[in-house]
Amino acid sequence: MKKIRTRIPPSPTGMFHVGSLRTALFDYLYAKKEGGDFLLRIEDTDRERLVEGATENIVESLYWAHIPPDEGVMLNDTNEISQSGTLGPYIQSERLDIYKTYSDQLIKQGHAYYCFCTKERLDDLRKTQEINKQPTGYDGQCKTLSKKIVQEKIDTGTSYVVRLNMPDEGVTTWNDMVRGEVSFENKLIDDQVLMKADGFPTYHLAVVVDDHLMEITHVFRGEEWLSSTPKHIVLYTMFGWDIPEYAHLSLLVNEQKQKLSKRHGDVSVFDFTKKGYLPEAMVNFVAFLGWNPGTEQEIFTLEELENAFDFKNVHKSPAVFNYEKLDWYNKEWMKKLSIKELAKRALPFFETHENLDTQKLQDTPFFEGVVRLGRERANTLQDIVINTQFLFADKLEYETALLQWKKSDLPDAKEKLTQLSEFLSTIDTSSWTEEGIEDHIMPWIKEHEFGVGDVLWPTRIALSGQQFSPGPFEIMAVLGKEKSLVRIGEAILIISS
Repeated sequence: MKKIRTRIPPSPTGMFHVGSLRTALFDYLYAKKEGGDFLLRIEDTDRERLVEGATENIVESLYWAHIPPDEGVMLNDTNEISQSGTLGPYIQSERLDIYKTYSDQLIKQGHAYYCFCTKERLDDLRKTQEINKQPTGYDGQCKTLSKKIVQEKIDTGTSYVVRLNMPDEGVTTWNDMVRGEVSFENKLIDDQVLMKADGFPTYHLAVVVDDHLMEITHVFRGEEWLSSTPKHIVLYTMFGWDIPEYAHLSLLVNEQKQKLSKRHGDVSVFDFTKKGYLPEAMVNFVAFLGWNPGTEQEIFTLEELENAFDFKNVHKSPAVFNYEKLDWYNKEWMKKLSIKELAKRALPFFETHENLDTQKLQDTPFFEGVVRLGRERANTLQDIVINTQFLFADKLEYETALLQWKKSDLPDAKEKLTQLSEFLSTIDTSSWTEEGIEDHIMPWIKEHEFGVGDVLWPTRIALSGQQFSPGPFEIMAVLGKEKSLVRIGEAILIISS
């Protein structure tokens, strides 16, 4: 039995899409479960649309998600882009001679032909077909040119492409791993361009040649490629090669059932990494886009996904990319991490935030306290930074009226803060923990027959300067005794002025 080999072959025409991450994840999970290899190939034949830095982004996204390739384009020991494996090169622009060889073979066997039609003629042909409400596609004009005319045109430097000589009769059928039996009538498929005038192959020739030479056994891709598959199967047959298994994955749509697009929200892996989504959460979430484990379990480690993944549970209906569900996954995964680990991952987001005293980040107990406090109301690492800015401020600015609790008034707030400040100064620093502070303050409030809100509301505002924030005991524990007393004292002065 052949060793299972899967691949993800993105084009570096933009940042790595979450749809590509989903495909890569399914490739990775299937290969790992079957004891096979997962390969990364870069398909850079569309030269006009290449985006600088996109290849690096693709590779880094896979490593960020902890699903690095076993072979192909990867990072070396110094984190530089390199290629590893015996079946390369793994970048298509470095394989042009290979495609030329197989293109020539198809021409020689009568399975492909030279086409000299100009862009103007092809544009006119399409317009005529559209006006007459005919299927659009090449009409085969150059298919019947004599060898003599073809050679004359080549000798005089006439520009040409190479087209697939698609059979006019019959049906191309395959058993898709997701969709079951799929069939296309050959007469409805036009003669696809295989080699462009610039000497670069199109996707159709390159993907078939590369998948065969790289011994790919399973091809997973989005359903938008469904109509291309009969062309590829015909090419495999023409070459006399084994045809891989195909699985066409469902479309990713937003909650309005529109195709996922950057016009409607974040779609690249980079968009999510820079907002502070964890790779564990993203992988967990993406795994459920078109697949389910058949159980109630929702939180999966990568290892658990490897064990649970089965194509029998991959469905063909569109998968809804629910941003709120992604937030839920990220929140759950942030809870699973230790505070030490979460602080380590959050640190870069704090370091790059404007107007933040980075010296305070070096105080490990303080910073871990900040992260613990910020995690409670955060969906992402970036949220933790935003939620905890008040802890880094030298002086808070807020409306005086905010210190007033319900039917109470500012003089009463001042009185409560003054008495509380005096009481807090008597608490030993060894007891200055969230639980210790609460164990001191709550009996003190009860003893003086104060309303809980009359004391804790202005205290929380004095400590945070925000209408909505964590509780005062949590904040005081992070700020420490000295800073807490300073902020309460500043609130008293604000009321007095």
